[in-house]
Parts: sequence; structure tokens; C-alpha cells
Amino acid sequence: MNYAFYAFIILVFFSIILLIEAGYFWWQSKHSGEAKRLENRIRMMSAGGHGNDQAMSILKQRELSGSPLLTRMLLLVPRIQLVDRWLVQSGLNWSIGKFVAYTLIPPVVVCIVGFLVYVPVLALVAAMLLVGMFAPFKVSRAKKKRLKAIEEQLPEAADMIGRSLRAGHSFSTALGMVGDEMPEPIGSEFRTTFDQINFGVSLNDALGGLASRIPISDLRYFVIAILIQRESGGNLAEILGNISQIIRSRLALLGKVKVLSSEGRLSAWVLGCLPFVVAFLISILNPDFLRVLYTDPTGIKLICGAFVMMVLGVMWMRKIIRIHI
Repeated sequence: MNYAFYAFIILVFFSIILLIEAGYFWWQSKHSGEAKRLENRIRMMSAGGHGNDQAMSILKQRELSGSPLLTRMLLLVPRIQLVDRWLVQSGLNWSIGKFVAYTLIPPVVVCIVGFLVYVPVLALVAAMLLVGMFAPFKVSRAKKKRLKAIEEQLPEAADMIGRSLRAGHSFSTALGMVGDEMPEPIGSEFRTTFDQINFGVSLNDALGGLASRIPISDLRYFVIAILIQRESGGNLAEILGNISQIIRSRLALLGKVKVLSSEGRLSAWVLGCLPFVVAFLISILNPDFLRVLYTDPTGIKLICGAFVMMVLGVMWMRKIIRIHI
């Protein structure tokens, strides 16, 4: 029985379905710039929002994708809102439907091309995994870059709120000033919090939603300090000034640590990627050389053992080079 032929037929069927869905996504994306901006702000305000359910219900009613059928399917997936929050934290204007399409369609296309133009099985599988991980890698990298930018902008935002409070403005007004005057990405986050307060959400719930959308320890300390000050009293402007100074000192120390550990991080990347790169090149230059490794039972056991040892080594190197401050 030719399993490759049946697998090819199944992959072609799913690729056609996904291509039709992708065309539908493209058709649904024809909106004005104002509508896209409004949709993005509603997505940011809804993801991670918690607290007053009556006040927040208008913000939670949104679709996970442009297709009603795909939305109903995604709602059956447990904890799908965590994926949606992950996409929101990245700052990309992606819905879950787009993320699923960008993750599944490229491997299917590579598989079809691999069957039409003969490519070694090992190289084909590696290429499918590589293009399949592109969308998650892009989201993860965008999230990391965005959170880093917010962390660097947070001291200036805290100082601006402190100066606004000294000038006699209320705290909610100071949040609005930060949202209007600070650049992206922190400006949009504080603007979202200010809009939530104007929509009737309590200040505690709005700040809790801000801390939930941005998983940064410094921002959580910022929110906790404000909530404690509202309960116990005190000079909030002075507290925010001290917080901004602590954040600046921590970021300076973190920069020094990254410089000192840069050689170790580069060595870890080289050691982790070198076996896969060498195997990929050998499978292209001389396919018969590695064929016995994945056709012989002993070779498969060696691959599994080597993979387990590599995973343990990568985890150990990651633990060594990640220094928390």
C-alpha cells in the first residue's frame, strides 16, 4: 500500500480548504484604516480584562477570526483566550484565525512542493518544521521586543504621572496624558486603561487589566504601589518617582549583565543550532549518507537518544546564561 500517495491526497485536500479560508480572510480584511485602528483598540481592551463583568461585557464580545465557522471551532479549544492574549501582547494586528492560517498553510505548501520536486525526507520534514514555526517565532519575538520597549518607557511614564499629580491633575487625567503624549507601545496601553475608566470600569479593575495585558514585573509593582496608596494614603508622586528610579537602576544593571554574558549566549546558540544545520546540509549534498540513520532501527534509537541529550543540554545552557535581576 502506497502510504505516501494517500498522505499526499489528504494534504492536498487540507491545503485547498486552507487556501479557500485564506482567501476568505483576505476578503474580510478590506476595511478602512479607522476601522482597523478601532478593532485593534477593542482587542487590546478586551484581552486580559477582568473585574466588573457588567462594565466589561461590551468589550468582550468580539470574534476570534473573520470566519464565523472558524470562530465556533476555536471557541471549542480550551484556554483559547490565552493564545488571544499572547497575540495582543505581541502588538501584531493578528486574530487567532490569521495565526492558525499562517502556521498551517506554509508547511502544507512546502510538503506539496517537496512531493512535486523530489526532496529528501529529512530535509523536507526539517523545512516543514522551520516554516511552521515562523509564525509562532514572529509573534514571540514581537512580544519580547514590545515588552522590552514598554519596560524601557515605564520610568518616563511614571515620572510624567508624578509631574501631572504635582501640577494638580487627577490620577485618571494623568493616565490620559501619558496615553496621548507617550509614544508607542506604552502610549496605547495607558490610553486603553484611560478609556476603560471613562467607560465606567473601576480604577482597580482597569489597572488590573493593564497588569494582565503587560506581564512585566516592574509594571505590576507600579500597579500594586498605586493600589496600596489608594487604600493607605501617602504622596503618590513621590512613590512613583522612587519606582522610576528603581526601574532605571535595574535596567542599567541588567544591561551590564547582558554585556558580560553575551559570549555565553552566543556559544549556546552555536552549540544548539550546529547539529541541525550540519544534518540539513549533509542531507542535501549527500542524501544517502544519512539515510541509514533514520531507516535502521538502531539509527532511530540513536536519533532519539541524541535528541533527548540535546534538549537537556539546551535547557542546562539556558539556565546558565539566563540571569534574573
